[in-house]
Amino acid sequence: MSEQDSQNATFLSRRDVLKIAGATGATVLLTQVLTSGPLSADAIKGLSRETEASEEHEWHMGIDLSKCIGCSYCVWACQATNDVPSEEMRWNVGFPERTENGVDFFMTRPCLHCQEAPCVKVCPVGATWVREDGIVAMDYDRCIGCRYCEVACPYDVRRFNWTVSDEENSYQPTWGNAEIDRRPRGVVEKCTFCVQRIDRGMAYGLTPGVDPQATPACVVACPVGARVFGDINDSESPISVFLRDNDTFRLREDFGTEPKVHYVRPVREEV
Repeated sequence: MSEQDSQNATFLSRRDVLKIAGATGATVLLTQVLTSGPLSADAIKGLSRETEASEEHEWHMGIDLSKCIGCSYCVWACQATNDVPSEEMRWNVGFPERTENGVDFFMTRPCLHCQEAPCVKVCPVGATWVREDGIVAMDYDRCIGCRYCEVACPYDVRRFNWTVSDEENSYQPTWGNAEIDRRPRGVVEKCTFCVQRIDRGMAYGLTPGVDPQATPACVVACPVGARVFGDINDSESPISVFLRDNDTFRLREDFGTEPKVHYVRPVREEV
């Protein structure tokens, strides 16, 4: 069996387990959570871009690579919710990998929302910045498409929009409806931790990381709980519990970028 075949076989066997557990029913429930209620797409789109973030909160994400089954639900929910129809423009990157010990796993990487973000430091017009709550935000109206941020990002999670896209988003409405406007040609796009859901949810008194409609779509979509999210300043938040209970790492910590995405290794015994 080839290396690629081995990887595919590993993930297919795990998907079969999900099917037995009733993943189809979970998908129906997910669609209802992401597309209905007071925090539906139409309601969230009305949120002001000038919403002020508070330094009282600091949002972080946790990804357990030992749980991830490579189903791509997180990718599809992101593309639906943030209206990213093109495969080339994916904000949430995922690909099969293999450890040095020959263990297959699925590596997934959103924007890491670095506290010392290289992209922010090189932007000549202030189109990207670190909010008070730690989210690296984008102002697509201000972006001039110079791509300095794309080059500066050491994690390859920014995408330049080369074309005007009017194509249908095949992930809608199954995986959610668009909660933000589609970006114009000539700007650099990236994951925002679904900031529109966080801000709108908090305005309604919901807790990001706990209440699904105030939580990033990728976290809500995961059928095996491989992703968690929350306020690291809250000692009882899902992310704080995740960090206490697991030996985690961050990608290329030697860069000094202080990423806000924390990983559990694909095989715990390798720690």
